[in-house]
Amino acid sequence: MSLLILIVLTIIFAVLAIHASRLLNAALWLAGVSALVSLIFYLMGATQVAVIELSVGAGLVTILFVFAISIAGENEIETTTVLPKPLIWGLTALYVALLGIYLLPASLAGVPAVVEAPLAEVLWETRALDMLVQVVLIFCGVLGLLGILGESQAPITGTLADEMIARRERELAAMQQRAAGAGED
Repeated sequence: MSLLILIVLTIIFAVLAIHASRLLNAALWLAGVSALVSLIFYLMGATQVAVIELSVGAGLVTILFVFAISIAGENEIETTTVLPKPLIWGLTALYVALLGIYLLPASLAGVPAVVEAPLAEVLWETRALDMLVQVVLIFCGVLGLLGILGESQAPITGTLADEMIARRERELAAMQQRAAGAGED
């Protein structure tokens, strides 16, 4: 039953992410979707996938989205649909029906949930190599962000620099002529 509640919450968060009018709100709702999906994976017994989804989907991708939004700026999103609304609602109903067909028989039949070791044991003892890969992946993401933040413009060289110097000298000469003309008056 808790799995069904998590799935419904995931769908609600996804709809809220789609309908958010601000990009930052959409990114945060999407992070919630990733966190709930990782929890669903963990409850279904796919602990490795859950850890990867949590660290990459809810962690690194959310950080990249927020960083990109802060650099690019945030504008209101105008929502326009490409597909007709009846088709969208029909596909949504089909998705929910298929989800129910695949999930409800297992929950009604009393299929026992997969029981594994506690999360801490899975993370640090059983899947140590996977965790090392995740740490390296997050470290590479942080280095990429620092690289983006640390970029500086190359100095102006060649003819463009000469043109800028000549323009500044013309402006300076014009200012000096105006100052000399004002001093004579």
